[in-house]
Amino acid sequence: MTNPLARFPVTADQIDWVMEVFYARIRVHPELGPVFAAHIGETDAEWADHIDKIGRFWRNAILRDPVYSGNPMMVHMAARDVKVPHFGPWLEMFEQVVRRELPEASADAWIELAHRIARGFKMQLSERDNLGGVPMLG
Repeated sequence: MTNPLARFPVTADQIDWVMEVFYARIRVHPELGPVFAAHIGETDAEWADHIDKIGRFWRNAILRDPVYSGNPMMVHMAARDVKVPHFGPWLEMFEQVVRRELPEASADAWIELAHRIARGFKMQLSERDNLGGVPMLG
């Protein structure tokens, strides 16, 4: 059953499934996999913990279920090897998975939310990497 407070119709189980499928792809991606592994670790248990945490982030963001308390912006800012260009392939893979796993309206809404969040991350990371120069959002 869909949460009546949700931003758009999706269930916690659907969010968890999307995270499983998506992070299986991230883990083997030649560019993104090593960046994630540097922060998550290499073991299945470490990846499972990360997938669970990010699932809680999305349940909080989409379903307004207060199961996540963290500051993902600060985590990404502290990770000096996370760069603005990483968001292109991340978003591309995310869109592919969400479109394959969810109904069109839910996929569209989730993708829009992911892009909105990514824009904020890219702006902050660009400022970090350019020491206050003109943001490079490409």
